[in-house]
Amino acid sequence: MEISYKDFLNALIKNSLGIKLFRNAYFKKNKKVEDICKNGKLSCAFYVSTLLKIVNLVENIHYTVKGTLKDMERSGWRESKILIAPCVVVWSKLNNHYHLGFYVGDNKFVSNNSSKGIIKVHPNFKNRKIVKIYCHKNLCYN
Repeated sequence: MEISYKDFLNALIKNSLGIKLFRNAYFKKNKKVEDICKNGKLSCAFYVSTLLKIVNLVENIHYTVKGTLKDMERSGWRESKILIAPCVVVWSKLNNHYHLGFYVGDNKFVSNNSSKGIIKVHPNFKNRKIVKIYCHKNLCYN
């Protein structure tokens, strides 16, 4: 039996809608425990990288956009000029942070809603410009 990466990832994305699972990630910094996801405000990389890790399309789970993108590039993800579901989208910086999410087709995206800390479908992310699109051969080209 062979895994269908595209169907598996699409199911994970669909089934993640409305959940709060990715709101918090606690780490010790200078002997003090800190929620690096800021109660969902900075959870996009945690969300995207976790789903990609479950489907085995990245090596690790990450908590930053930069770390997620580096792992994606090492794992065979390539920049694309067109949106093909379920590709990964990078939105422009706001308050010094990029934002990650998935394109799911029909001009809809799924990502962490930073104000509510839940995973939501949206037409775009706070009217921010898409600056990069990433596709993987096991998802977008078969």
